[in-house]
Amino acid sequence: FASNKGSLQVREPFEVNGQQLAPGEYQLRWDGSGSNVEVSFMQGKKEVAKTSAKVVALDKASAYNSAVVDHASGKATVSEVRFAGKKFALALGGTDKAEMSGSSSK
Repeated sequence: FASNKGSLQVREPFEVNGQQLAPGEYQLRWDGSGSNVEVSFMQGKKEVAKTSAKVVALDKASAYNSAVVDHASGKATVSEVRFAGKKFALALGGTDKAEMSGSSSK
């Protein structure tokens, strides 16, 4: 089956799965069935980073392509990507991180 794809413009240096990437325009492609997918960050025909992600349903379609950048670790890490006109987002970095960040109230 065809892979899904979208584009993303990032205005600051950022990290994906520990891989440092420069600001710029990226093509994202993802494959997988169900909610767990593999996402590739592409520049032209070159894959520059790859990570696992979870497809998350949104209440309403996003108005534009955007990245949610998390600065909690001191580095800019992309934690979620949304696409214009789509009622879903890609939560990057697998499911463990997302669950852990919500349950740190000890």
